[in-house]
Amino acid sequence: MNDFETGRRKAIPAVLVYPRCGGDWLMIHRSGKKKGDVHEGKWNGLGGKCEADESPLETARREVLEEAGLDLPPTAFRALGVLQFPNFKPAKSEDWIVFVFTAEVPTKELAFDCPEGELHWVTKSAVLSLPLWAGDQHFLPLVLAGRSFMGTFWYQDGQVARHWLEAL
Repeated sequence: MNDFETGRRKAIPAVLVYPRCGGDWLMIHRSGKKKGDVHEGKWNGLGGKCEADESPLETARREVLEEAGLDLPPTAFRALGVLQFPNFKPAKSEDWIVFVFTAEVPTKELAFDCPEGELHWVTKSAVLSLPLWAGDQHFLPLVLAGRSFMGTFWYQDGQVARHWLEAL
């Protein structure tokens, strides 16, 4: 039996959503609103953990509603890829499996106080210059290009120790 079968390791399903409107992308700046936030100071797509009774698409819709106040139909979302982050939270023995989506947003008007951080529309050309997780620099060009992908990122001390990424 492996560590997942014995319960020594957990696989956490989650989603990342990159909403866009025209040439701009909705990003969240994790600015310390949430105590103990492992993402503090970084810019991310929207997202979070899947609930036990949710598909990745249902999670994506719920997270965009919770974090941006946008109630988007399922047809607004496009699945792009799957990322694996082995030992992402070592203290909890957690590996994360992340389903990545884009979402078409009809308007840039946001009147919502995000509980996770500050929401900003960012031009496509500026996204990669933001303080991102190191691994994001590898897969975000594929997101921005609308290309499908799969990958694995092994982090050590907040940096990518190694990675595998394949455009499909």
